[in-house]
Amino acid sequence: MAAKDTKQRILLVDDDPNILHLVQLYLNKEGFATETAPDGAKAVAMFKANPPNLMLLDLLLPGMDGWQALREIRKTSNIPVIMLTAKDETFDKVLGLELGADDYIVKPFEPKEMVARVKAVLRRSSQTDTPSKEVSFPGLTVNASRYTVSFGGSPLEMPPKELETLFFLASHPGQVFTREQLIEQVWGYEFFGDSRTVDVHVMRLREKLAGCERYGWQIKTVWRVGYKFEVAA
Repeated sequence: MAAKDTKQRILLVDDDPNILHLVQLYLNKEGFATETAPDGAKAVAMFKANPPNLMLLDLLLPGMDGWQALREIRKTSNIPVIMLTAKDETFDKVLGLELGADDYIVKPFEPKEMVARVKAVLRRSSQTDTPSKEVSFPGLTVNASRYTVSFGGSPLEMPPKELETLFFLASHPGQVFTREQLIEQVWGYEFFGDSRTVDVHVMRLREKLAGCERYGWQIKTVWRVGYKFEVAA
């Protein structure tokens, strides 16, 4: 009987065959198994047929673009996704992260840095695969194992990083965290974005948790410091 292949599988999605070849070359050399897709629709179909351990996803794709593909994937899965694109605008970075991307690489990039980021994201992902983690307050339950949120007795859809930010803050009620500390705890030390990402995620959380004060808790801004999950005495 043939030995089972235990290599971690990475799906590369880009419409530039030269980029695909280069990335494949470096990842295969590091011991990863790779598959490729030229557009978002093909990537989503391949993901549904056999989910990889991680996806490197270009934003500017023909037909279904990277943002649309990521939305489809996040409907059913929290697999690590690294966005790969020539765009370097803060808006595009924040939108990708807001939709649930785990990291963001701007072209042109150094292949060795790309490999390092892939390894870092996979490492963080494996560290989160722990037994059930859940926090509960009046009107709120956040489960970081099943990636579910209940607010006011109803399920609440939430991208992974929003949920992880809420879970971390709610796991430390009353404790103030700077934006940099939240970046380290939720995105990891290897994250290359900026602290405005935290502000965007907190803003989205507040919109979705509107009226939470009636339950005796809220995400509060501590001026010139950061944020905390405040619970009424």
